[in-house]
Amino acid sequence: MTISPTLSPDCGNCFALCCTALGFTRSADFAIDKPAASPCPNMADDFSCTIHQRLRPRGFRGCTVFDCFGAGQVVSQHTFAGTSWTQDPSSKSSMFAVFKVVRQLHEMLWYLDEARQRTFDPDLAFTAERLSDCITTAAQGDASTVLATDVEAMHGEVRTLLMEVSEELRASYGAEDKPTFDAGRQPGADAMPGSADLMGANLANQKLCGSDFRGAYLIGANLRKSDLTAVDLLGADLRGSQLHGADLSRALYLTQPQINAAEGDPSTLLPPRLTRPDHWW
Repeated sequence: MTISPTLSPDCGNCFALCCTALGFTRSADFAIDKPAASPCPNMADDFSCTIHQRLRPRGFRGCTVFDCFGAGQVVSQHTFAGTSWTQDPSSKSSMFAVFKVVRQLHEMLWYLDEARQRTFDPDLAFTAERLSDCITTAAQGDASTVLATDVEAMHGEVRTLLMEVSEELRASYGAEDKPTFDAGRQPGADAMPGSADLMGANLANQKLCGSDFRGAYLIGANLRKSDLTAVDLLGADLRGSQLHGADLSRALYLTQPQINAAEGDPSTLLPPRLTRPDHWW
């Protein structure tokens, strides 16, 4: 079996790929416009961020939300053997392109790891492991191998598996009696038409166990002190959602970027592999 990479970012071993490869537009999340494949003006020569401790007050909330799922260090230290794009400018475009693909692959690995551990079905667990091995092999290949990966096809296979595991788990909580909010989104995809609009909805103090919020717009929704055990949150937009005192410890398909974008406090219960954001304290 292929050894799965660490799926948490290690910025000290990355060539600031999120601050260079990706672009952003001036908005509530970013104070300036920055085109893709260009260094952020706040990046230091050693690839550190000169305003890391002040990102939110300086208007760069989006930077505190982003998570590369460990793709940055893999591309920097494995794919390109520790030689940065500043040391070898000819590698810049290839490195940035590879980073975008590997991030998608690592995000799929994140979901598959949870699906494998949460399913009760040995066949589904085997399928999750097989897919993980295939995706890991692609992510750890050389630049040409990574760029030749059929990411869309992999997304399709992963999504099918994730939905099967979700249905299995939610069924034990009476999922057939719960509202369904499937937006038809793939891991890492932007919101698609048809997503459930729950922006600003009052869902506080409710036992939502087994509900399907897949792809739902939960922007600013009030989920205070609600129980989200086995709630499918795949691709749900949690920007500004109020999670104070909510129990997400056994929520399904929850990621660090979703948590980083939400509001909560020390009483919010999170899955063990997620970290409480600094702005929650």
